[in-house]
This record gives sequence, structure tokens and C-alpha cells, in this order.
Amino acid sequence: MASFDFSVLNFIYDNFRCGILDTLMPAVSKLGNAGLIWIVLAAALLIGRRNRMAGVAVLCALVLDLIVCNVVLKPLVARIRPCDVNTAVQLLIARPADYSFPSGHTAAAFAATSALYFSRRRLWIPALVLAVLIAFSRLYLYVHYPTDILAGIVVGIFMGYLGCRAAETFQGSWKRRKN
Repeated sequence: MASFDFSVLNFIYDNFRCGILDTLMPAVSKLGNAGLIWIVLAAALLIGRRNRMAGVAVLCALVLDLIVCNVVLKPLVARIRPCDVNTAVQLLIARPADYSFPSGHTAAAFAATSALYFSRRRLWIPALVLAVLIAFSRLYLYVHYPTDILAGIVVGIFMGYLGCRAAETFQGSWKRRKN
């Protein structure tokens, strides 16, 4: 698996690196720092009554994702980042201090996107575009292996689904209390 991971990373590094992407990819990746873009999106959705449950679903998905990725999986797997293995790579961002598996940026992006999808909000389409860009940026920046990204996608989709189900549960209990 390691040879697959490094062959993909090195292919991206050797064939895609250019001035425009060297400027764009750190900015795209930064959008995913601490899930901030997704938290802001959820907060915006919470403002209007029509999209409130989608906002709750996104927040639930992000909280679940944070627990699963950062509290459980990263310390459990403790995978060293590719930039720490191949130190010849010139990083365009500060070296991340935590473990590599799974990609938290990717998992949060796909958790939010999936929560929107399962909430039946068309906003999932532009969110998916951003999620894919964030995932690719982590490869481009050489801070995640492709398998970290794939795991982040799977975890994110599952957390998005669970976040949507949790929001539906909250909505049901809220309606019962009102009646």
C-alpha cells in the first residue's frame, strides 16, 4: 500500500506543481482548517427556519467527525505523515503536528457535504466541489497519503449520514415537546 500511496503523491508532486497551484492549493486547504468553512456554513443555515435542520445536521456531522477522526482514529492508527517520510519534499504550508490517518480536512468536508445531501439541500453540489478541492489540496501539499483521503471520504460520508439522522431525531423530539 505504501508504494501505491507514494506513487500517487510523487506523480502529483512531479506533474502538477506550478506557480498557480502553489498559491491556490494552500488557500483551498486553509478553508478546511478546523472545519471553519463548514461551521460557518452550518451557522448560516441555522439562521433561516427553512434550512435550520440542515444546519443542525451539518453541525452534528462535524461533531461526530471530530470525535471519530481526531479523538479515536488518528491516535489509534498514529500514521506518520508522508512529508515526514519523504523529507526531500518542499512543503508549501506549515507541517501539521498531528497524525495523518484519516484526513481530518477531507472527513469534515465530506461530513458537511453528505449531511447536506441527506438533508436534501441542493447546496450539497457546490459543497462537493469544495470538498473534492480540499481533499486534492491535501495530496498536492504532500501532507496526506491517498489512503488517508479515501478514509476521510468514507468516514465523512458516514458521519454526514449519522448527522442527518441525529438532526431528524432532534426534530422529532422537539415537535413532541411542542405538542
